Amino acid sequence: MKPLLAILPALLLALSPLPVAAQETVPTTQAQIDLTFAPLVKAAAPAVVNIYTRTVVKERATSPFFDDPFFRQFFGDQFKSGQPKERVQGSLGSGVIVRTDGLIVTNNHVIKGADQIRVVLNDKREFEAKVIAAEERLDLALLKVDTKGEALPILSIRDSDELEVGDLVLAIGNPFGVGQTVTSGIVSGVARTNTGIGDFGYFIQTDAAINPGNSGGALIGMDGKLVGVPTAIFSKNGGSVGIGFAIPSNMVAAVVNAEGNGGKLIRPWIGAAGEAVTVDIAKSLGLARPIGVVVQQLYAKGPAERAGLKPGDIILGVNGREVEDPEGLRFRLATLPVGQTATLNVSRKGEPIDISVNLIAPPEDPAPHETQLDGRQPLSGALIVDLSPATGDDLNINAWDGVAIAKIKRGSIADRVGFESGDIIVKVNDSKIAAVADLAALMETTAAPWAITVNRGGKTKTFDLD
Repeated sequence: MKPLLAILPALLLALSPLPVAAQETVPTTQAQIDLTFAPLVKAAAPAVVNIYTRTVVKERATSPFFDDPFFRQFFGDQFKSGQPKERVQGSLGSGVIVRTDGLIVTNNHVIKGADQIRVVLNDKREFEAKVIAAEERLDLALLKVDTKGEALPILSIRDSDELEVGDLVLAIGNPFGVGQTVTSGIVSGVARTNTGIGDFGYFIQTDAAINPGNSGGALIGMDGKLVGVPTAIFSKNGGSVGIGFAIPSNMVAAVVNAEGNGGKLIRPWIGAAGEAVTVDIAKSLGLARPIGVVVQQLYAKGPAERAGLKPGDIILGVNGREVEDPEGLRFRLATLPVGQTATLNVSRKGEPIDISVNLIAPPEDPAPHETQLDGRQPLSGALIVDLSPATGDDLNINAWDGVAIAKIKRGSIADRVGFESGDIIVKVNDSKIAAVADLAALMETTAAPWAITVNRGGKTKTFDLD
């Protein structure tokens, strides 16, 4: 804490409107010397909880003695190879109370698959918790504990868009199960994308120490309000190296508001897709810097097309908030409720315009027509679906028609060949694929050799198979 005591007074003085000579003075009062985070921690810590989970895992015995006749003569079949054996697996994490009636937000990976969830408050009280919402793609979950009518301490949720790089933050959680711990740092980045963490990869980056067990805890600002939920670290050895990522509180608020009372979070859809503006694109369009999303595809009669958005337009922001890339655009839309309108800040041929677009739920037309392929053919083991805006959103595919692979059985022929979930089947030999029924029939009647072309993340790849 002592280095902080030296830093904070200098920081506060540097930000004050005093003459330059006064900025170089040392602390002169006890109050200046005693600057501390303690009052902030005392107010926030009671709303941060420890989460302990228990999961029953079934394992199969593998010892060669279990099949030995001599061994079984004495012990019978109780240790017979292949007989499931149960083992209890424990895990730990953190959570934040966001409502006085016992609503708690945490990471989905903290409680995923748990058979029992126990919440321990800062004052050592313990509660059994039940899951009321789990958003795997967002890595957020909501838990509920029965408080018997008693109001619990909470953390208020702040607008995470108010954060700036350099702001002081505190991380509160239960790293390594040692008990509630507080670390301090600054905001290192406010819109980190392309991190490989989750489908909605848009994070606050901080150098406040975050370690295993901090997941699901609180990242708070200097006003004592929740600005993010720590979810991942960048590390080569499992320990903190000063690069931690937190889900912005605006996304947390969207989940709490939509699902806190048993509802369902529906991510708005506008029917527009594009790519990030590169340096070359920026130069060709006369932009000062590479930023935004250049529109490449519009859904016929979708909200964006009806609003007047055109291919070639560059979406620079949503409701005045800057958008750097497609992941940033998805995040901005995901934090808004269906049924409202959003203002797209657009550059069209170098001229700025604002376009008001309706936010709707992604249409589910056509139906997915899920079909499991089997037999001795390259796609055996793949679950294929007809794409719609809703199905494409579920699979994180930027496409609205065609046939895609939704799942692949591990170890199946399709898995061994190299197909992946999310692949869009474009062609089989010379036949273009438009619907699940067409592909299923074609794979039943076509013999080797096969040439199967897929679209994977916007790039085509052909599998030539004998």
